[in-house]
Amino acid sequence: MQSLTKTTDGLLASAKQSLLYTAKRPEVVMTRGEGMYMWDTEDKAYLDFIGGWAVTSLGHSPAVLQKALAHQSGQLVHASPGFYNKPMIEFANLLTEISGFDKVFFACSGAEANESAIKLARKHGALHLNGAYEIITLTNSFHGRTLATMSATGKPAFENLFEPKVPGFKHVPINDFDACFAAISDKTCAIMLELVQGESGVHSVDAPYLQALRKACDVYDIMLIFDEVQTGLGRTGKLFAYEHYGVKPDVMTLAKGIAGGFPLSAMLTTEQYDLFEPGDQGGTYSAAPLGMAAGHAVVSEILQRGLTDNAAKQGAFIQEKLNGLANHYAVSQVRGKGLLLAFDVPEGTAPVLAEQCMDNGLLVNAPNAHTIRLMPPLIVTAEDVEKMIGILTGVLETCGLKNEAVYS
Repeated sequence: MQSLTKTTDGLLASAKQSLLYTAKRPEVVMTRGEGMYMWDTEDKAYLDFIGGWAVTSLGHSPAVLQKALAHQSGQLVHASPGFYNKPMIEFANLLTEISGFDKVFFACSGAEANESAIKLARKHGALHLNGAYEIITLTNSFHGRTLATMSATGKPAFENLFEPKVPGFKHVPINDFDACFAAISDKTCAIMLELVQGESGVHSVDAPYLQALRKACDVYDIMLIFDEVQTGLGRTGKLFAYEHYGVKPDVMTLAKGIAGGFPLSAMLTTEQYDLFEPGDQGGTYSAAPLGMAAGHAVVSEILQRGLTDNAAKQGAFIQEKLNGLANHYAVSQVRGKGLLLAFDVPEGTAPVLAEQCMDNGLLVNAPNAHTIRLMPPLIVTAEDVEKMIGILTGVLETCGLKNEAVYS
């Protein structure tokens, strides 16, 4: 054990010396993963209910992904975006078939997919709306970390970063149609939103609100963009979150769980909005064969194993268990869809709870000081849920968060 500790300490020292400081990370080094678990360099196991921020849809190191990457790496890794490749065509066909959209553009990250949507909306504005370029987004939203997607993001922490921001974004509150309608002008080319805001603490849009947005976009010829980077491909208990509402957008973006951890994203749209000219949009790694093989393998596995239904089933089970905890502990406002869930705890305790859970071998996320977010892999089982609830109960007990202790 001592040699392992020295190894960990050495790795941490090396990380602090060589890595640009962009995130506050715990003092552990992850070394391997399988299924619902990761292990650190000291061979401590962690039950993962973060799932790489909703990325590891098939769990850690799934066999189907290993096989796809090994096979494709022996065939063709990169062909340049200037040529068609077979996996590109096959994966594009699969995504358009299951999504109801006609066209797809591939990139490597959710931010890039959202940048593509922003560009496409402004292209629509230039061609059809007399040069309109403004995009309405929501407060407390999150769309990425490029300069344009940070400008689109309504996260308060981003407000004063990297000024001046990219102009042309208006932020309005979620589920407030009057505020959104008031923001529409002859400069508006699109409305862009997440159907479930993950970073703000898992807050969903209301169906009447979304239906009203669709009608407004139709009346004014404004593009409706759904950022399904986190919610797409089974996460919410539907293959795509828009299916919960019966409202289809003009553009949808996907990333995170699309390739189980391989860097990949997609922007999908209809034939009507196939507007780019050669040179308008691209990327060196766009539709590279290796990523296409990974995406095709992961999405096919989600479909074949019925993991969307599992997300709905296990998500309902988690909510039932959390609501049970709320009878005894300071747990409230259990919410979300499928396996994108959250609950509130007393202000200031969420980061402490997340840290204590990790100490006890459970990974959960605290997006703010009063919220715990859960995003486990789509393969999660009832046994995993029971184990998670057991660890969480122990941590709530240790932290003194019984109902009577907090509210007496």
